[in-house]
Amino acid sequence: MGWSIGYDEQWNRDIGYGVPATCDHPACGAKIDRGLSFVCGSDVAGGNWGCGLFFCSAHKCLVDVADGTHPCLCERCAGGYDVFTPTADTPEWINHKLTDASWAQWRAEYPADVARLHGTMGAGHVRYNT
Repeated sequence: MGWSIGYDEQWNRDIGYGVPATCDHPACGAKIDRGLSFVCGSDVAGGNWGCGLFFCSAHKCLVDVADGTHPCLCERCAGGYDVFTPTADTPEWINHKLTDASWAQWRAEYPADVARLHGTMGAGHVRYNT
């Protein structure tokens, strides 16, 4: 099983190292991907300690936790606070899903999601691949 693209049902968004993203820290904007190296909790869906959101190296750190592990956590999980709000998908990722041939079946099966994505891009922002 590969980790390039998957779906996170907790946060209702695509995940994996093949998904370009922005750090989920609200003041950041760093370009990352949604692979395991960026996930809070160091495991799928955040493991036992994290929120499962994705952060650049400036916004997560190694933490010693009660079970003896050392996951990388965001500042809110490390401090026991409510989680951040996830950032939106990048225009690059949305465009890929709306235009790439590899997503044609998904587009056919989920027309409401396709319409929603078109709405997030605004008029004239989808670059159709040829």
